[in-house]
Amino acid sequence: MTSPFGTRLQRAMQSRGPLCAGLDPHRSLVEAWGLTYDLAGLERFTMTCVEAFGGQVAVVKPQSAFFEVFGSRGIAVLERALTDLHDAGTLTLLDAKRGDIGSTMSAYAEAFLGPDAVAPADALTVSPYLGYESLRPALDLADRTGRGVFVLALTSNPEGASVQHAVPRHGPGSVAASVVEGATVDNALARERGSLGSVGLVVGATVGTAVSDLGLDLVTAATPVLAPGFGAQGGTVDQLRATFGPALSQVLVSSSRELLQSGPDAGALREHARRLAGELAESLSA
Repeated sequence: MTSPFGTRLQRAMQSRGPLCAGLDPHRSLVEAWGLTYDLAGLERFTMTCVEAFGGQVAVVKPQSAFFEVFGSRGIAVLERALTDLHDAGTLTLLDAKRGDIGSTMSAYAEAFLGPDAVAPADALTVSPYLGYESLRPALDLADRTGRGVFVLALTSNPEGASVQHAVPRHGPGSVAASVVEGATVDNALARERGSLGSVGLVVGATVGTAVSDLGLDLVTAATPVLAPGFGAQGGTVDQLRATFGPALSQVLVSSSRELLQSGPDAGALREHARRLAGELAESLSA
């Protein structure tokens, strides 16, 4: 049986550093690489990233939307990338932020996490804002198939706080706290084993003191934490330390735009990723 996702992620972070390399073929980056923004450009951009990151970083995170733009042919490129990265021994996190209820959520779960999925990633981002338990089909299926989910908790966009910091009438904590509580319960067995759980959280690298202000206990939750917003979006090592404190060893730092600016040469992109992963491993363990 496949090891739980949290266990595999922890090993990958320890051996390759806590870097999640974004694979975001949006128009400005594709054209900055001197490529045409069409299916051919998408494929060239994507497979260059696969060549550069495969076997080199802990996790690669394709953003589904940038492939969906090109319809079924774009999805075929995404599926090829996920398959090739898997063959290279690299964990993948599909950034699709799915969230729904009932049979629709079950269908999303089967499509991305199920045993018969065409090209499943190792983990999937999901949105809990129809209620954490609305994600149950994905949470349970991921557990059965050895995959993971990363649940949005505290995002760095300005609009996010109006929902995530809100305290419902039935309280006692914030909406974000209820998400962390759900992950804590689902990760209980992993915590007893002393490993990371397979239910991760997304907490922006630039959310400031929100984690402590809202009283979120990420250590007890035993949750891997995906921290987008590092680098070009303003996140720094000092901010990561201030934001995550005792949970710093659980943080998987996501870099997309800054890292991808090193293309289109696969060798330069690979070297940048290796250097950044090493710097993060050294800085965040100090």
